[in-house]
Formats: sequence, structure tokens, C-alpha cells
Amino acid sequence: MILNEQQHEQINIIKNGCIDDVQGFHTAGTHCGLKREKPDLGLIYCSNVAEAAGVFTTNQIQAAPLRLTKSLIETTGTLQAVVVNSGNANACTGKQGMIDAEEMQKCVAEKLNLNETDVAVSSTGLIGEPLPMKKVRTGIKTLSLTESQASFAEAILTTDTTTKEICVEFVIDEQAVRIAGVAKGSGMIHPNMATMLSFLVTDATIQGNELQQLLKDVTNKTFNRITVDGDSSTNDMVLALASNKVQHNQLNQDHPQWAVFQEAFQLCATELAKMIARDGEGATKLIEVQVVGAKSNDEAGIIAKTIVGSDLVKTAVFGKDGNWGRIICAIGYSGCTISPDLIDIAIGPYATLKESEPCGTNDKAITTYMTDEETIVISVNLHVGTGVGKAWGCDLSYDYVRINAGYRT
Repeated sequence: MILNEQQHEQINIIKNGCIDDVQGFHTAGTHCGLKREKPDLGLIYCSNVAEAAGVFTTNQIQAAPLRLTKSLIETTGTLQAVVVNSGNANACTGKQGMIDAEEMQKCVAEKLNLNETDVAVSSTGLIGEPLPMKKVRTGIKTLSLTESQASFAEAILTTDTTTKEICVEFVIDEQAVRIAGVAKGSGMIHPNMATMLSFLVTDATIQGNELQQLLKDVTNKTFNRITVDGDSSTNDMVLALASNKVQHNQLNQDHPQWAVFQEAFQLCATELAKMIARDGEGATKLIEVQVVGAKSNDEAGIIAKTIVGSDLVKTAVFGKDGNWGRIICAIGYSGCTISPDLIDIAIGPYATLKESEPCGTNDKAITTYMTDEETIVISVNLHVGTGVGKAWGCDLSYDYVRINAGYRT
């Protein structure tokens, strides 16, 4: 469903908004010693048991915290708290990994007087190292929802250079409703539901099954449309929680304002996904690929992500080189339906290919565009259907190699 202009204007982004601005939700962050100095332990708490939904990495190697949380979502569909540590992924840590994840769950449940099954666990950081549980236990005890040492958004970061948060407000049944989200991710980003984590909360009234379907659909159009380096993590997850604090008519696809809620939810996810792509390790540019005229929306998305995931395209953007040959090459190996003689390509406002014929564009003008703009837009029209789709990524710089060559040191 597409919003009309009036409905779209009803969605307002709250400046400096965060999860704590949503009714029922509180967060905390602290430093427990998993990282040298920076915050490394965070908590999301809901004052009541919240409806919950989740999507998770398709990597067959899955970290213990992810497997624990996935089981909770599938079994109960509700949560009241989420504890997250950074600096250690608790992945590939054998049987001890699950023991440690369950102990984190138990410690939070005891601290907040909750059922253990209402506490989700998430970890991000170095793979293959056991969690130093003494530090984690102490950290959980010191977490404070009233006098937090650090923000939750800071506590979940690894190689990120900045926090990633958004909060929007809109009206449902004449009641103000909010959705807020926070994310982390900078490297090992190529989600298929990468290391990326995202948490979305709302005070809207909605059942878990509706939230689960919405999260799945929106993730496929947002978080699953970003790539930094083509690596899908063992720990990727996106969780969504609804406190049901705003007493409007229950939201579902039959509600007359469902499209407004859907659009607001997708806006939050899209902006968080773009923040992750923009903050790619060593990145200097955000790349947005827009595909129209594909056989289907799904194929448009696949082609867009194939282009933005191409190392040759990414290095060309870093070098400010409008090499459209790399773009059409990626289209060709995407595996999607194309007509090789009908492809249009543009870099920013400059057409480089029309019906697969070179346009003779001034290379200097494209280089100036790629130098001056922070977001490089690549547009493709395939002329084989009505499918549309977008994907986001970043350029590939020398610093990406430097950062990852020394990740453990």
C-alpha cells in the first residue's frame, strides 16, 4: 500500500530521539571490561511483557546468543528485556557458549525480577573467544536504568565510528504513536535475514504475529539490501518489540491506518540500514543503487544489491571513476532477467548508457560529482518489467584493509 502525500507528512522524525522516548521502554549502558575503555554492555527493558518479533542471520554457523534468542521468539513471541554485549561475539565457543548466554539471561532476569524466558541475549565482536563471564556478571549488576553510565547505542558498537539511532512519531486513531530504533554495524555486513544488530521498539498496540510479518517484509527491503564487504555474520539479528502502551484500535492489515504504521516502521529500518552502510569500515561514500524496469520487485532488489556489492564498483566509487562497465557487468552476473540491448545506466544526474549504447558523458563531470557528493546514486532501468528496488553500500578504501588486517591486534 502506498501512502498519499498527506499521510506521509504525518510521520515526523524526532530530533535526537531514541528508544527511551517510546512509552514503556528504558535503556542502560556501561563498561564492564570486554573492551579496553569504551562501553560494552547494554540493556533494553520494557515495563511490561512486550510483543516480540525477530529475524536472524542465515549463516549456518550461528552464535549461542542468537540461537537462544531465536528459540525464545519462536516459542513465546514475547520479551521484556534484551541484554547485549560488544567486544565478544560468543560465537564458535562450543557448549560453554550456550552456558554463558543462558547465564547472561539468568543474571538479567534476577536483577529485574523477570522470567528468564522473557530475556533475550545478543553479542557482537570477536569470534572464537570465550566470554569472560566474571566481567559480564559484574557489568550486569552495575547496569542502571536511572543513572546509566553510557547510552545503549554506544554500548553495542564495535568498529563503528558513530551511534545509529532514529525515532519517529505519527498518529493512529488520534493517538500519538512512536517507533524508535538503534543499530550497530560497520564491517562483516551482508545480511540475509552481517556483524549487524538492530533493535526496533514501538508503543503501538499490535499482536506479535502481525509484527513478525511486518518485520520480515521490511527487513527484506532494508537491512537485507545493504552490503559493506559481502560477509554475513554469525550474530546478525533484528528484534522488534511492541509495548502496547498506546490505546488505539489494534493494528493489523485491516486497520485503516495500517499503511501509516507500515511506512513509519519501514522509514526507521531504512534510515538505520543506510546509517550502517554509510559507516562501513574505511568508507568515504554511501552508495545508493536504484533499479527500475525489472521483471519483479525481488529481481530489482537482487540486481541493486549485486551492483552495490561489487568490489569493482565499490573501488571505482572510491577512486571517483565513473566506470559504468563494472555496473553493467554486475547486472549481467546477477542471475536475473535482463535484455542486454535495453539497459540504461546513470551515475548521479549523468546518463552513461542508453539502451546499452554509451552516451559519451563527460568523465570530468562525473568525477566532480563523485568527489563533491557524500551519497553516490547509481540508477538503472532494465526495461523488462515494472519491478523496482534499492540497495545501499559503501566504497572500498585502503582503510578497510588496514582496519581488518589489525582487527585482533
